[in-house]
Amino acid sequence: ANRRGRAEQPKNHTKPKGYNATAPNQVWSWDITYLASAVRGIFYYLYLIEDIFSRKIVGWEIHERESAEYASQLIRKACLTENIHQEGQVLHSDNGSPMKGATMLATLQKLGVVPSFSRPSVSDDNPYSESLFRTLKYTPDYPNQPFQNLEVAREWVHGFVRWYNEQHRHSAIQYVTPTQRHEGVDQAILIQRKAVYEAAKKRNPARWSGEIRNWDRIENVWLNPPKEIRAEEQKLAIAA
Repeated sequence: ANRRGRAEQPKNHTKPKGYNATAPNQVWSWDITYLASAVRGIFYYLYLIEDIFSRKIVGWEIHERESAEYASQLIRKACLTENIHQEGQVLHSDNGSPMKGATMLATLQKLGVVPSFSRPSVSDDNPYSESLFRTLKYTPDYPNQPFQNLEVAREWVHGFVRWYNEQHRHSAIQYVTPTQRHEGVDQAILIQRKAVYEAAKKRNPARWSGEIRNWDRIENVWLNPPKEIRAEEQKLAIAA
């Protein structure tokens, strides 16, 4: 109840607009996470952008504070690196101040990037970044001790990003690497993989109780999918 003795009306947060990525560099998700420093109560801030179609990390930086200016610089660098010129690129984030600051919004407008925001206090609206941060912090190589300084933190994250993009066979994209999918070479890999399975089944049909694994390329990846998109498909899509 509120101070006048009446029960407060439940807040109705409208479901954010859905976006369907059918190729790289259509929809990006970004967020900031904390990395513990050697000084108690002091953190480093990892800014990280992920392409939801390919799962490739297309931009990252680490700083000693949260800042819309730092975020704007990272977005500009990522757009330059990925050669983003067309208007309509979507950038999704939560509602933190670096995400919605005037500097950031002005940068997005100048770049022709469409901002998309999660509903307040609804982490499921930004599942790709949440999943990626879980993968980062639960990887076996994640340090047991806080980072001694900013350069050590940057060096570790640089190694993680290289592993994640170039070596990690991602379950949500048919066990190819994010870089392979981002560059489009995953199509040939999956065709070859399917042929290998079909040949193996043909040689030893008794060992196969049913159809071979489906190695078809995933062509649609949703951010905030409509209700008709099955829940189990979306659960697979956001796996790390």
